[in-house]
Order: sequence, then C-alpha cells, then structure tokens
Amino acid sequence: MSNGYPIGTWVVLDVVIGTAFGCGGFAMALLVYIFNRNVYHPLMRPALLGGVFGYTLAGLAVMIDLGRYWNAFNLLLPWYAQPNSVILEVGLCVMAYITVLWLEFWPAFLERMPGSFKQRYGLDKLQAFLKKYMYVLIAIGVLLPTMHQSSLGSVLLIMGSKLSPLWYTIWLPLLFLISALAMGYGVVMLEATLVNRAFKTPSEARLFARLARVVAGLLAGYLLLRWGDLAYRGYLGLAFAGDWDGNLFLIETALFLVPLFVLVSHRRTRQRWQFLAAVSLLAGGSLYRLNAYLMAVRPGNGWTYFPSAPELMITIGVICLEIMLYLLFIKTLPVLHGAHQAQP
Repeated sequence: MSNGYPIGTWVVLDVVIGTAFGCGGFAMALLVYIFNRNVYHPLMRPALLGGVFGYTLAGLAVMIDLGRYWNAFNLLLPWYAQPNSVILEVGLCVMAYITVLWLEFWPAFLERMPGSFKQRYGLDKLQAFLKKYMYVLIAIGVLLPTMHQSSLGSVLLIMGSKLSPLWYTIWLPLLFLISALAMGYGVVMLEATLVNRAFKTPSEARLFARLARVVAGLLAGYLLLRWGDLAYRGYLGLAFAGDWDGNLFLIETALFLVPLFVLVSHRRTRQRWQFLAAVSLLAGGSLYRLNAYLMAVRPGNGWTYFPSAPELMITIGVICLEIMLYLLFIKTLPVLHGAHQAQP
C-alpha cells in the first residue's frame, strides 16, 4: 500500500467484497419483512448467519488494516468526526449493523438453551423482549446496509479521472447497492445448495425458482443502467477497445449475463443450474468491486500495487475462519429450516 494505492486487498476483498457476500440477511429481510413475501422465510436464518460472519470478520479485518486498531473507538467520538467523510459514514454504519446482526441472531442461542437455565438467569424475559421488538431491529437492519452499500460506491466518486470511465459514473452508489442485493441473493442460493448436499436437508430448489425472478430483475436493471449510462456519456466504445480495461469490463458483463439468462430460462428450476448461476453472479459482483477499487484505478506518477504474501494469507485465513465458524453454528444451533419453530 502507498499514497497511490492507499486501499489494498484487505479493504477490497474483506470489506468491499466481503460485506456484499454478507448481504444475504439484508436481501432476504427486504423481501420477507418489507415486501411481505413470507414464503421465503425458511431462508431467513441461514442468510442472517452468513451476514453475521461476513460483516463481523470484515470489521475485524479492517480494524487490523487501520494499523492502530486499539484506537478504533475514536470513530465514535464526535470531536474526531469528519461529517463530510463518506468513509466515516461507512464505518459507523458497519459497526452499527454488526451489532444489529448479532441481536437479530441472538434468538438462535436462546432457543438452544434449556428452559430452566433461561428462567434462572432471566433470559426467558430477554427472549420475549427480542421477539416482541424484533421488528425494530429488522427495520434498522434494512436501513443500515442500504446506506453503507451505496456509500461504498460514493467513496469512488472522489477518484475522478483516476478511475476508468467504464466504472466512474454518478450512478456508482446505486450500482453498488443493486449489485450488493443481487450478490446477497446469490450467496443465499450458493449456501443453501452446499448445505443441502452436505447435510442431506430438503432441497430449496423450488423456492429458488421463484426467487430467480427477483434476482433476474435486479441483474437486468443493473446491466441496463450500466450500459445505458455508458452510451449516454459516449464511452461505450471503450468496452470494445481490446485493452485491459475493456476486456475486464466485458468479462464482468459476461459473468452477470450468464445468471441472467439461466434465471429467466426453464433451467432456473434445476439445482445444478441455480448453483452455477449463483457462482457466476458472485464472481461478477466480486470482479466489479475489484475492478472499481483496484484494477481499473490509474493513480499516475508511476504508482503500482500488488498484494504481498502476508496480505493474501490474512485474507485467505479470514475466509477459512468464516467457513469454519459457519459450519460450527449450523451444526450446533437451530439455523437450518426445520431446526427451529420460533421466528428469527
């Protein structure tokens, strides 16, 4: 990392991409609780668990990346605040959202505890309180990621000519939000398919066939906005220039088109195709963020950046830790469909 590239792979992979992978809970809460599509409720708690780890470990990674992580509490001190900073808003929103995610998931711990233990320590009252006021947490849990996912796009607006016109646009906040929602649904499909194969649980393929229309609509809207904006600004020719940026843009678009075509065809009812569509969608969303934050950035003055081995190992370690904890939680807590009766 340098003055030319102050943001490295820890921020891009663990935060910008990692939190998008953690948007499953946000995306499903929007669908289930805001748009009243209760048929998707069985997918809610596994999606919430993915969000808990995606955001918590992303927050841990960025605190380490800050260097003096023991001073992270300064973000909460008003006299250090910079109200004009988009990154401050992102930091505060992510910190608040991590807290909300754990509170939303806390009923899973309470359901696992013996009734006598809960009564002895008054946890049964906490369980009743959370159940009664869960709607407040859900509302906050939908608002916060809407704010910071769009703000991750707003961060790039300061780059100006340093970012390729194929990615730089005033629509960056909306593009980041739409792609984060689509990736959230993609993560839910991916996790459910893997868990179904590993633990022999009932298949959710029919449910995902219905969800496919929502995801396809998001992808179509994203691509129309992206390509329409390029055409309006007169930069569409850059996509076919045959250079590094143009080729990256076309690969990125192809990765979004594959799930779009799959999810609007009859193949959307088959679990294998749902899995492939989810993988392609997540790859496209990840590449979009990687390009916008690193690979399509030209800071000038001869600055270059390539992640060091320790950077990559820390990132891989965070991902492995997330997978390990996810498996531990779904094996020991009522997370999967049918494992619990209470509403999350």
